[in-house]
Amino acid sequence: MENMSKVSDALQRELAFTAEEQNELDRARKMPITFDRDCPETTPERALKFKRVNPPRKTSNPA
Repeated sequence: MENMSKVSDALQRELAFTAEEQNELDRARKMPITFDRDCPETTPERALKFKRVNPPRKTSNPA
C-alpha cells in the first residue's frame, strides 16, 4: 500500500471517491444490518465451528 503523502495531488484526486460515490457510502453506513435465512447472525457457538479459508502458516523461529 502506498503512503498517500508521497502521491501527487493529481493522482490523489483521480483515486478519490466522487461526490455520488461518497453519498452512497454515507447512506450505506447509516443502514441497519438485517439478517435473514440466507445470512443469519453468527452466534458464539457457530463462530467456534468456523473454519478459516487461509489458515495461518506454521513457521519455526530458531531465534
